[in-house]
Amino acid sequence: MKVKVISVLEDNYMYLVIEENTKEAVVVDAAVPKRLLEIVRKEGVTLKAILTTHHHWDHARGNEELAKVYPELQVYGADERIGALTHKVTHNEELKFGDINVRCLFTPCHTSGHMCYFMWEENSPDAPALFSGDTLFIGGCGKFFEGTAEQMYKNLTEILGALPKDTKVFCGHEYTVRNLKFALKVEPENESVKKKLAWAKLRDDEDLPTVPSTLQEEFHYNPFLRVSEESVQKFTGKAAPVDVLRALRTEKDNFKKPKERLTPQAMLAFEWGLFGPFMGKK
Repeated sequence: MKVKVISVLEDNYMYLVIEENTKEAVVVDAAVPKRLLEIVRKEGVTLKAILTTHHHWDHARGNEELAKVYPELQVYGADERIGALTHKVTHNEELKFGDINVRCLFTPCHTSGHMCYFMWEENSPDAPALFSGDTLFIGGCGKFFEGTAEQMYKNLTEILGALPKDTKVFCGHEYTVRNLKFALKVEPENESVKKKLAWAKLRDDEDLPTVPSTLQEEFHYNPFLRVSEESVQKFTGKAAPVDVLRALRTEKDNFKKPKERLTPQAMLAFEWGLFGPFMGKK
C-alpha cells in the first residue's frame, strides 16, 4: 500500500492510496480533480473510489467532476451533503479494494457526518494508516462546528485513540506548526512538543509536508490527547477530561488567529487561475 501525499489549495491534503499489485487506487478527499488526475496518470493507476471524510468544499469539491470522468467511480461517505455520493457508510463498516482493507470510523463533531478511514493491507509488514480528515490533526483536533466536546472526547479516546499505536496519521490539513505552538503554550516544559515543533518548522521552511505522524507520537505532544495529564489540566483549570477538552478547544480557537487568511472565495479564485494575469509565474 503506497500513500501519495498531495498538497492542494492553501493547506489541504488529498491522499492517493495505491494497491501496488493491481495498480488500483482510491483517493481520500478529492478536493482538486485536475491535480489528482495528473497524479493518477503519472502513477499509471486506475481510480476505483473516493473516500470522503466530510462534506466541506475543501474536501469534497472534486467529487462531481471525477464522477463524470469515471462513470463507474464509487463515492463513499457518511453525509448526504457529500457530492456524487453513491455509498453511505456507517461506523465500523469495512470495505475492501484488492488487498487494501478499510474500516470506516464515525467521528461526528467537526461536522455531524464526519467519517475517518482506517486502512491496512493484507499480509503486509507496513503499519496501518488512519485518514483522519478534520477530526485529528498532528498536534491538534478539528473545530466543533456541528458537535460537542463530549463527541470529540469519544472520537479521540474511544475510537481513534484505541487504534494500534504504530498507526500512521494522515490528516486533512497542514496545521502542524500552528498546533504545536499552541501545544507549547499548554505545556511549556514538554520536550516532545519542543522537538516536534523544531522539526515541523524545518519542514515548513522547506515547503515539505509534516504528515504522517503516528498515534504513539500524538499521545506525547498533542494536548487534545493528553487531557488527563496534570500539566494540561493545570493550564485549563479543569479536571474532568471532557471539561479539559472543551476548555482547550476554546483556548485554541482564540490562539493567534492567522492574519490575512484567504477566504474560501479567494482560494477558489486562485485555484481557477483568475489571478493569473496579475501574478508572475513562480
